[in-house]
Amino acid sequence: MKALKKTSSAGGTSGHRHVPERTCVACHEVKPKRELVRLVCGAGGVVEVDTLGRKPGRGAYLCHSPECWHKGVNKGKLEHALRSRLSAESRAGLMKFAGEIRDSEAASSRMGGVR
Repeated sequence: MKALKKTSSAGGTSGHRHVPERTCVACHEVKPKRELVRLVCGAGGVVEVDTLGRKPGRGAYLCHSPECWHKGVNKGKLEHALRSRLSAESRAGLMKFAGEIRDSEAASSRMGGVR
């Protein structure tokens, strides 16, 4: 009689850890949560970057690419996802953060891709 090979079920551990995935609101690509930036609309309708991913409020995710930040912030994708209007101050702050991301990625690519 042949021995039956035991397969892992949905509840079993197969050695692979579950990686949470989220979708960029601008390009609609599904990526691991850690590769995206979470933006949250908190109390009072203030939209801000949530670096730890724990702030209360309605959240949305954007890729690190400048195109996604432009689409998300300036073309209304982020407002639609957050169900809120972006104030001029929030918009300026988010674009400043997008510039910082672009600058830090440019610096890391000059260093040979070391992060």
